[in-house]
Amino acid sequence: MADPLGVATVEDITVHADARAVVFEPLDDALLPRQRNVHVVTTEPGAVRGNHYHERGTEVAVVVGPGRVRVREAGAVRDVLVPAGCAYRFTFPPRVSHAFENTGQAPMLLVAFNTSVFDRATPDVVRDELIAAAPGGASTPTRRD
Repeated sequence: MADPLGVATVEDITVHADARAVVFEPLDDALLPRQRNVHVVTTEPGAVRGNHYHERGTEVAVVVGPGRVRVREAGAVRDVLVPAGCAYRFTFPPRVSHAFENTGQAPMLLVAFNTSVFDRATPDVVRDELIAAAPGGASTPTRRD
């Protein structure tokens, strides 16, 4: 379990929608220069990603709902539900555990940034299960989920 030193922040991001689909800006100009890594993840219905924390890096993750984000911070666990069609930006300081669950019927989109470069030899990922996988759902971390 992570040492509860930090607290995650959650921000609702403006989503522009039309007949073609949606557009949103995952980072503002203040956050962009600090990022050293970016990855885009799709998650199937019922599947879980994350279930970890980072020792060094701060992760900024944007989730396009529907989905559930569970966070362990300041000695407590909290859930944030991301409604369908909405995008929420989460900032997870080092040692704040986080997990993402697709609660919808279609793939969920997650765009994540980190202040640390990803290093396969020494990944900055420490497992901390917050959401158990549903029967048939995957929760085993792959490269860096």
